[in-house]
Amino acid sequence: MQLDQQFTWRERRIAWGCSGSGPAVVFCHGTPWSSALWEPFANALADTFTVYLWDMPGYGASSKDADHAVDLGVQSEAFAALVSHWELERPHVIAHDYGGAVSLRTLLLHQATFASLCLVDVVALRPWGSPFFTLVKENADVFGQQPTAVHQGALEAYISGASHQGLRPEEMAMLAGPWLDDAGQAAFYRQIAQADERFTAELEPFLDGITIPTHIVWGEDDTWIPVDRARRLHEAVPSSTLTVVPDAGHLIQLDAPVALATDLRRWLSAVTGS
Repeated sequence: MQLDQQFTWRERRIAWGCSGSGPAVVFCHGTPWSSALWEPFANALADTFTVYLWDMPGYGASSKDADHAVDLGVQSEAFAALVSHWELERPHVIAHDYGGAVSLRTLLLHQATFASLCLVDVVALRPWGSPFFTLVKENADVFGQQPTAVHQGALEAYISGASHQGLRPEEMAMLAGPWLDDAGQAAFYRQIAQADERFTAELEPFLDGITIPTHIVWGEDDTWIPVDRARRLHEAVPSSTLTVVPDAGHLIQLDAPVALATDLRRWLSAVTGS
């Protein structure tokens, strides 16, 4: 699926695309990823659903202006505006990593209406953020000025840690590619520098008020956001169900694609009655 559409919001250009027919399903990516991570799953579901992909401002094919904030507060406002632009009243939302916090904030703080929510290895509960995040937050300008080869090595080593199975060269190229030109390198460190747990702290008190069908999927071997967060989130959201996928890390889309695709289709079939 091509992100062949653009939505302009607060001078940011948000790239998006849609395909298929049927109930609306919106995919939300995390960091440091883009919608490309969800594309095979969206394509597979387009036979039954109208699927939407988008890149958050500062990510993927969307604009990466150095003057534009890219924190989770801004991203949730952007998502709320995008859902309104699409005129979707009750989409089904599937979110990964940061996309979880973005979707939850959009639902709980911006009064969006979703039909259901599927949270896949998401940022939602404190604590989160690796030692690398802390180091970058304190030295973002320095990291942004690294020689290209040094930046690429550090980036690829960082990304590798998200997979339990190991990444093929073409997968690494897909994940790292948006961050390798000059604008991408600066944007990569800028989004880390703006990461802040206060954005999830603001939504945590409202989790027990979620009443829509909510499904949680987690890689059992996720070292970025350990599986105990999945169980805590399951307890915090009374309406939720939980699937833990063995032999999968944070990049569950690449570590266990068949298991994840099967679970997503089962979930969507159940909540849509299709």
